[in-house]
Amino acid sequence: MTIINMTEFNNDLVEFASRLVRIPSFSGKEGDAAKFIASKMELLGFDEVKIDRYGSVIGRIGHGEKIILFDSHIDTVQVHDADQWEVPPFSGEIKNGYLWGRGSVDMKSGAAASVYAAVYAKKMGWLEGKTVIISCSTFEEDCDGETLKHVLEELDRKPNFAVICEPSSNIIVTGHKGKAQVIIKTRGISAHGSAPEKGKNAVYEMAEIIQRVNQTNLDLMKNPGRKGTLVLSQISSTSVSLNAVPSECQIYLDRRMVVGETKKTIEDEMNKIIAGKDAAWELGTLHRTTWTGEELTYEPLHPAWEINLDYPLAKAFIKAYSDVLGHEPEKFDYWDFSTNAVAVVAQGIPTIGFGPGEHKLAHMRDEKCAIEEITEACAVYAGAIKHL
Repeated sequence: MTIINMTEFNNDLVEFASRLVRIPSFSGKEGDAAKFIASKMELLGFDEVKIDRYGSVIGRIGHGEKIILFDSHIDTVQVHDADQWEVPPFSGEIKNGYLWGRGSVDMKSGAAASVYAAVYAKKMGWLEGKTVIISCSTFEEDCDGETLKHVLEELDRKPNFAVICEPSSNIIVTGHKGKAQVIIKTRGISAHGSAPEKGKNAVYEMAEIIQRVNQTNLDLMKNPGRKGTLVLSQISSTSVSLNAVPSECQIYLDRRMVVGETKKTIEDEMNKIIAGKDAAWELGTLHRTTWTGEELTYEPLHPAWEINLDYPLAKAFIKAYSDVLGHEPEKFDYWDFSTNAVAVVAQGIPTIGFGPGEHKLAHMRDEKCAIEEITEACAVYAGAIKHL
């Protein structure tokens, strides 16, 4: 039951989301989508629209002292099985009450809803003393928060509040787990395969480390409350030939962190895992190039975060949710994956998550988002602006 009446916007909103899905925007190739969003913001009467040097779109409505930031990433993961989709992944088709296609859930529907929410809030006169910033950022899939960090640098003042529009099935999300991506390398000595005793096998050196990684994860799972995890996601070795003892072995670890775990937690854990072995560890730093040609360097270590429901931002969302759905939230959620929130939380900005679409459908074949959730999310966003 939608109490905030946005009927006149709904058709345009859904068409906008559909057209966004029709524009492929894989990470590092978001240019066409960014330009389309920027042109749409201008047509809708945003007070300022620009594309920053990293390719993200920044739209502003209002001139008030209180700044509310809504962020959605516009990059998507690749599609390698288009012939197996029920509906073509870039059709943007509306079928059976859903918007279908790559990015419909993750997360072009949320981006479209935030753009129209800002316009509706202005129309309703809810922007007195407020500025709404709509960020449509790039390269999130590989580099959580990195381009949003640069969006924040473009702003004259730090936002008072931030909303991450990642899919949550329109359930208010109070936080998410942190993340560390780590590389461990073991060193060996090359020798001919017919004389292994003359070398030192780096893979064998890694074998006990792998067991320690597994045991660390098992120990983490025994902790009370929310649990961190540790997964070995990749392994490789280096040797001069298939007839030689490997001189190096490398594993890649994905470590999910809970509130209270810090950089020191990770350092102590990794030092324990490699203790006594001829090994070293480092963060799995990534280097990427944006569609504008700017270089990104991403350090993947972010603590977990959680907002208190007594904070003004949380209260505003609960009130807006009640206005739109006709009842108070029956439950709240907590993402087990990382998002662009890491950039705003790092600056001490109160942050909350809320967005249309079931997040488990992200990155999957036949990705689709319920039309009703898109329009409801837009109404909740607008209502939150009203109540802040």
